[in-house]
Amino acid sequence: MNPSLRVLLVAACAAALTACSNPAAPPAGTDAPRASDTPMSYPSSRTVEHTDTYHGEAVADPYRWLEDIDSADTLAWIEAQNQVTSAHLEAIAGRDRLNARLTALWNYERFGVPERRGERYFYTWNDGLANQPRLMVQDGLDGEPRVLLDPNALSEDGTVALSGAEVSRDGRYLAWGTSSGGSDWQEYRIRDIDSGEDLPDLVRWVKFSQPVWAADGSGFWYGRYDAPEGENALKAVNKFQKLYFHRLGTAQDEDVLVYERQDQPDWGFAPTRSDDGRFLVISVWRGTEERNLVLVKPLDRPDAPVVELVGEFEHAYDFVGNDGDTLFFRTDRDAARQRLVAVELARPQPEHWRELVAESDATLRAVSRVGDRFVAQYLRDAASEVRLFGLDGSAAGAVALPGLGSAGGFPRATEGSETFFAFTSFSQPGAIHRLDVATGEVTPFRAPELAFDPADYETRQEFFQSKDGTRVPMFVVSRRDLPAGPRPTFLYGYGGFNIPLTPAFTPYTLAWLEMGGVYVSVNLRGGGEYGRDWHEAGIKRNRQNVFDDMAAAAEHLIAEGVTAPEHLVIHGRSNGGLLAAAVAMQRPELFAASVPGVGVLDMLRFREFTIGWAWESDYGSVLDADEYRALRAYSPLHNLREGVDYPAFLITTGDHDDRVYPAHSFKFAAALQAVAPPRPALIRIDVRAGHGAGKPTDKQIAEWTDILAFAAHHTGLDLPAAPVPE
Repeated sequence: MNPSLRVLLVAACAAALTACSNPAAPPAGTDAPRASDTPMSYPSSRTVEHTDTYHGEAVADPYRWLEDIDSADTLAWIEAQNQVTSAHLEAIAGRDRLNARLTALWNYERFGVPERRGERYFYTWNDGLANQPRLMVQDGLDGEPRVLLDPNALSEDGTVALSGAEVSRDGRYLAWGTSSGGSDWQEYRIRDIDSGEDLPDLVRWVKFSQPVWAADGSGFWYGRYDAPEGENALKAVNKFQKLYFHRLGTAQDEDVLVYERQDQPDWGFAPTRSDDGRFLVISVWRGTEERNLVLVKPLDRPDAPVVELVGEFEHAYDFVGNDGDTLFFRTDRDAARQRLVAVELARPQPEHWRELVAESDATLRAVSRVGDRFVAQYLRDAASEVRLFGLDGSAAGAVALPGLGSAGGFPRATEGSETFFAFTSFSQPGAIHRLDVATGEVTPFRAPELAFDPADYETRQEFFQSKDGTRVPMFVVSRRDLPAGPRPTFLYGYGGFNIPLTPAFTPYTLAWLEMGGVYVSVNLRGGGEYGRDWHEAGIKRNRQNVFDDMAAAAEHLIAEGVTAPEHLVIHGRSNGGLLAAAVAMQRPELFAASVPGVGVLDMLRFREFTIGWAWESDYGSVLDADEYRALRAYSPLHNLREGVDYPAFLITTGDHDDRVYPAHSFKFAAALQAVAPPRPALIRIDVRAGHGAGKPTDKQIAEWTDILAFAAHHTGLDLPAAPVPE
């Protein structure tokens, strides 16, 4: 499956940095608060008599009513919960100054990776505090950039985001998509790039798909679902995606159906056009599993049928490009860490494949063709390496990267030898570089001006043993002048869906480090750091390995004196929200606080909402008796106990999240409050917000002000007592 599509289904400085805490001060003491200063009084969450039966076991669901997110009762509950949460957060001393500091740290330029179409370059740009990045265009490398599209003008509150932008090969037209309030649903329009005017075309009900232009610019292919009927579009289960072709200047109801499978409700279709315009290569995905089919439609005549190239969901195949009738694929067939192969259409059987780039001891995460080179992106112990190969697979050298971090981009281009990539690390905001694949030369293209010195911060990679002896890596980040001793520590993880956690800069991480905290990112099983075997060691009935890895990470940090339980907060988002909740519940003695964001928290009903069914490839299904028992054993909603000193909880979600339906967080918050834990059990519900993509800058700053203030308060980290000098 296309990695960007997989991410869609599942679940990345104006002021000088001055330490917010005295570098000579002693480490936070062991008397940091482990309970709220005052007893909490929560809104009433009524219960209903509702029971479901799974494989002979009756399971109560007393908060089922909260699944109706638009009912008057639920809306009143949301308002009441937000009032309680706001009162707790607003009482934290220094929160206003933290907000000001975060605003200053967020105020730096951010650039997207450019793509070239004709003689024009297209990329996104945020000047610092704009709610949404603008799409820029410039003529030639040295041309003056101009704004092609400004999403900030689409809504007063910044909640309409640019969800996709694809330029036709000749650089004449832009297909641009928007999402509203954080929803995954997209609408696409067409802009004439020369005039800046939009055509009348409107394409709706697009989800988990990006447009793919025809070589002649006459239109584009895209995937869509039927419009939901009789149910909230944010809740309706998404089935039966269809692949269409939209011709410019026509109404959507005239779009040509290219492919569908009425017998396969779970199949989705991700098209890619070959650079020579001869083929449409269709990746058929089924949920988030790392296996796909490959279909090919010749484009030399309109009535050419779609033919099957790979017909079984056994392995992963990512189309890289072609040379005539030979197609190039990155695949994990016979290579758990991936390899690059050439497949002749006349002889597509695996015994006839030619191996171009063999599997290595690093994990091959992406390959793109640029001119007469393949650009191969690898991960070695969760950090980027980039290598070049000839079209025959011969080694052509490595790309020099600025340090230990993450490189991404390298858009394909069969003409010329130019491509671009972004590089970032925990202390280095994203900078854009130009790569000449013919010479290997890397030159700067765009980079933000820094008002701090990245050398003031250090990143070290450590390895620890999990419960079963597995060696697991983590990155530990701190100020270089940080005093020794247990420090308030922000522990972050994900551990799922073959998605790796790699070094990346964020303003909120820097704010935490400034104040004297330690930031830790853990590379758990279930992720994509070490290939297929590492991923499969953390899925379905192996899911407990992920939680054990995270608990072992906490134990390692405590044993090494980096932190102590009273100074440790655990955080994750989406699948990581499940992680933050489950580990804090299984091992409450290890943590002072837990912040599960937009989490999958009801493991028995996730398949009932939107695209949740697609996650069964990672989580398993309640329809299978053994997998049900594994899900039931760790589901956060179903494993709360009275009388347990749980960490302080700040649950975060968006009221328009149609990726992980917000009822997960609503029901878990109500159930957690019902067991009356001694420390706060709060939920922060963002309105006009979704899963996270496209969230306006001001909403991000507000959310992270609350998260960091809560984490600092409950781990003993001092917030700024006075304004930080700029």
